[in-house]
Amino acid sequence: MNTTDRLIHNYERFVKLPWQTGLAGPQRVWFAVYPPTEERRVRAKLQQFEMDTRAADHRWHVVDLTTEFGAWLGQHEYRDAYFSDPTALSSVEDEFRDHVVTRLREECSRAEADANAVVAVLGIGSIFGFASVSDVVAKVEASIRGRLLIFFPGEHRSQRYRFMDARDGFNYMAVPITCAAEVFAA
Repeated sequence: MNTTDRLIHNYERFVKLPWQTGLAGPQRVWFAVYPPTEERRVRAKLQQFEMDTRAADHRWHVVDLTTEFGAWLGQHEYRDAYFSDPTALSSVEDEFRDHVVTRLREECSRAEADANAVVAVLGIGSIFGFASVSDVVAKVEASIRGRLLIFFPGEHRSQRYRFMDARDGFNYMAVPITCAAEVFAA
């Protein structure tokens, strides 16, 4: 079984477990952790995650952030200035992070994202360099009614997540679902 198929298998086993109610925000966040080199395979098999979620009698709602930065910047009041001097983009980190947080909160507030739904966030790698995944998730967790599934290209070791293999890890209380053989968080 390849890495992506193991992740799907572990997710399938995990999503079928009974969902506890009354959990704190961080406990309603799941990270599907896989090597960044598997991104295309995970995307190609996204429908399998949806089918497994629906087979477990839960709803599925996808939020794709892949093009979020480009779309946001294209609408920005000072976009021409940023295009002429890309080094100035470092000044928009907080503004973009707040935009992503607002977008995810809105998606978590949609009718179909109720307490029985998985809101799956794809393309989180596209915010890399402009917003911290841990900051975004921490600011969104109060809005989660069901479960928030973050497709996370990186690694998980000893309760630390390392995003895109590019920086030191962060300690976040999300539930990891990994590609490890026959292993999933309970």
